[in-house]
Amino acid sequence: MDPHSARRSPEADAGTGDDWLNAGRVGRPHGLDGSFHVTRPRIALLDDGRVLTVAGRVDRIVRRAGTDARPIIRLESCTSRKDLEALRGRDLLVPRADAPPLEEDEWWPEQIEGCRVHDGPREVGVVRELRSLPSCDVLEVVRDDGRDPLLVPLIRDAVRSVDVDTRRIEIDLAFLGEDDDAPPAAPDAPPTAPDAPTAPDAPPAGDPPPA
Repeated sequence: MDPHSARRSPEADAGTGDDWLNAGRVGRPHGLDGSFHVTRPRIALLDDGRVLTVAGRVDRIVRRAGTDARPIIRLESCTSRKDLEALRGRDLLVPRADAPPLEEDEWWPEQIEGCRVHDGPREVGVVRELRSLPSCDVLEVVRDDGRDPLLVPLIRDAVRSVDVDTRRIEIDLAFLGEDDDAPPAAPDAPPTAPDAPTAPDAPPAGDPPPA
C-alpha cells in the first residue's frame, strides 16, 4: 500500500471542496520576471503548461525550473515581482478532474482527510491529516474518545481497507497495540507460587496415623 505522499496545506483556501487539489503555495520571488519558489509542492501537479487557479482566478504555468523538491515556476499573469506580491502565500489549486491518474492503492490526501476510521464495528475517529514521515506515510486520526491522536502507518498490516466513496477506513487496533478490550496485566502483582507436590503414599491431611 503506497498512497500518494503529498499533503494538503492546512491553510488551503476556504471553499475549495472535494473537486480541487492543492499543488503547493506561492513562496518567495526568484529573479525579477515574476518567477517564484513553490512551498509544499506537489510536483505531479506542477508540470509546464498546467492550468490552475490562484487567488480565485485561472492562470497557467509557463515556466518550471529548480528541482522536484524545490520547484520554481512562473505564471502567465506574473511578469514582475510587483505582480507576484499580491499572490504571496496563496494556494495553487488544480481541478481534480485534470489531475494525473493514480495507481491502485494510491489516493490524494484530500480523499483521505475527513474519512471515518473503524476497527470492525468499533468507531475510532476521523482522519485529520495524511502525514509524510521518513519511513512511510501515516494517518493522523483524531479519536472520538478525546485521547491523543492516533498515528496509523499506511501499511497493509495496520490498514485493512480504504473506501474513499463511503469515506470509511478500516484499521487493525490490535496490530497497533491499541486493543483496549484486552484486560491489562497488573505490572506489580507478585508471581503465583506453584502448588506443593504431594507424596503419592502420604495419608490425606487430617487423617489419624495408623495404629
